[in-house]
Amino acid sequence: MPIAQPYRAARTVKCEEMATMATAGVAAAASPIEGFASRSPCCERVPRNISFSGSFSSFCLKDKIRCPGRADFRKHRPVQTWSMAKELYFNKDGSSIRKLQAGVDKLANLVGVTLGPKGRNVVLESKYGPPRIVNDGVTVAKEVELKDPVENIGASLVRQAASKTNDLAGDGTTTSVVLAQGLIAEGVKVVAAGGNPIQISRGIEKTVKRLVAELKKMSKEVEDSELADVAAVSAGNSYEIGNMIANAMSKVGRKGVITLDESRSAENNLYIVEGMEFDRGYLSPYFVTDSEKMVVEYENCKILIVDQKINSARDIVGILENAIKAGYPLVIVAEDMEQEALATLVVNKLRGTLRVAAFKAPGFGDRRVQYLEDIATLTGGTVVKEEIGLAVDKVGPEVLGTAARVVLAKESSTIVGDGSTQDAVRKRIRQIKRMLEEADQDYEKEKLNERIAKLSSGVAVIQVGARTETELKEKKLRVEDAINATKAAVEEGIVVGGGCTLLRLSAKVDAIKQTLENKEQQIGADIVKRALSYPLELIAKNAGANGSVVSEKVLAKDDYRFGYNAATGKYEDLMAAGIIDPTKVVRCCLEHAASVAKTFLTSDAVVVEIKKPKVAPAMGNPMDNSGYDY
Repeated sequence: MPIAQPYRAARTVKCEEMATMATAGVAAAASPIEGFASRSPCCERVPRNISFSGSFSSFCLKDKIRCPGRADFRKHRPVQTWSMAKELYFNKDGSSIRKLQAGVDKLANLVGVTLGPKGRNVVLESKYGPPRIVNDGVTVAKEVELKDPVENIGASLVRQAASKTNDLAGDGTTTSVVLAQGLIAEGVKVVAAGGNPIQISRGIEKTVKRLVAELKKMSKEVEDSELADVAAVSAGNSYEIGNMIANAMSKVGRKGVITLDESRSAENNLYIVEGMEFDRGYLSPYFVTDSEKMVVEYENCKILIVDQKINSARDIVGILENAIKAGYPLVIVAEDMEQEALATLVVNKLRGTLRVAAFKAPGFGDRRVQYLEDIATLTGGTVVKEEIGLAVDKVGPEVLGTAARVVLAKESSTIVGDGSTQDAVRKRIRQIKRMLEEADQDYEKEKLNERIAKLSSGVAVIQVGARTETELKEKKLRVEDAINATKAAVEEGIVVGGGCTLLRLSAKVDAIKQTLENKEQQIGADIVKRALSYPLELIAKNAGANGSVVSEKVLAKDDYRFGYNAATGKYEDLMAAGIIDPTKVVRCCLEHAASVAKTFLTSDAVVVEIKKPKVAPAMGNPMDNSGYDY
């Protein structure tokens, strides 16, 4: 990017761009003068290839006072807003609920075709490139946008159940949608007949809470030999994927990190690289490089490790300058970062001046220092801290570490080393093991074991291969679901799969009903009981069987392991057959579907915008910008 010359103003930041930055949580906005190239003599020594950020009026770097010759953002034309007319839908005649339910059914019926081992694919139109063929519930749900605004709100409500389940459990999104559809369908019937939606919703809530407790009693800890079954079921009965994920987990440990990559061939591959993962995400979503996954991903990047708060971009201007000149991506991990410094990084990232990202250091106090030292060991860098005489504004590129790959998500960060520090890593592990021998408290031992696992186990990388781009995208979604399901199984254990556990829970509702306060709450319990059969019946339907008949046969035998195997069409011991679901996935499906159903049943009016038809712009000179001070 060209360096701004003294006394020359760079492009002016538009008001809309400023509003976007403010909305993103960036307290300070970009200076309209790139590199602070103002007429103030004290600013002429400032590097002009970095865009700094101050308040809405510019500030001098040297004296921290306002420079008199600066452009002020108040001179810019404000962003104009227009209020839209709203249309109101009331439920006096049941019209609003019927429209909302129509949206729910359209989304659920579309997503439902993917459920089970014999579920079908859904073809999604792509604005650019070939169509996408997917078998993933949440991906399908995100693509649904209905023409009728009220129906679209209904679809959005159910989509929340899928998204929330996906965020917490990583799988079970289709089951969440189908279960929510069942609760809503059964609930609407009762409310339309005169039931009290508030009391019914309370009955649903109390019943689900008790069923979650029963679910935990049915759960068992997953064995190593069962991990492949869990992954295979989630991946659409693909034991090739299931065995690969189980193999990866055996190499990096149950708490190890498994990531996905694209293979250059049609074959799937697994390899292990050194790496660490922390529960800290990027400081700003504007660092994101992959907007579809909402992650920051850099390869062959440098890492600045700072055990202090970065108060201003001036503290790291030398590091930033060097990154621009050398052209490498820079990832900053620090105790914290002031908004002014963060805003400067964001502005330069958005303008393409600098490939940069930042995240907060994991842990607190002494543990944070230990984690930073671990990162420095892995990457070959140096922790910048005042205790050893290093100040962040005085150091240069010699303190930077090197990573082969860094992936920052909203709530996690993964750092993969380049393999050049293996001896230092082994030495660091021996040091931590000695600390483990001297530790007395269980909590301290647990944290030390976690650090050893992060350093020694590394990261398992599964390369997904396919013959076409369309197949590759669909396959990656299935592998991602399988990885998430396996991790969920490790966290909370496993139960019988195939929708049979939910059906078994319905048999426990009658006992729960007796503890509820009134008749209408008991009606809410009955709604849950009937809805719990929906997932199994749809799995059977997609496999070509009669769902009602299948449910009756499963409940006829009082053995929670006994159920319907939709892949083979047999009734058998599902646990022995490897038809297993993570307990966490089943729990999230139940809780989130019930939450959406309660919201739906207690809604009595809908407010939507009246969309005005778009008017074609008048013909004229497309390059004419007269009247705009941009």
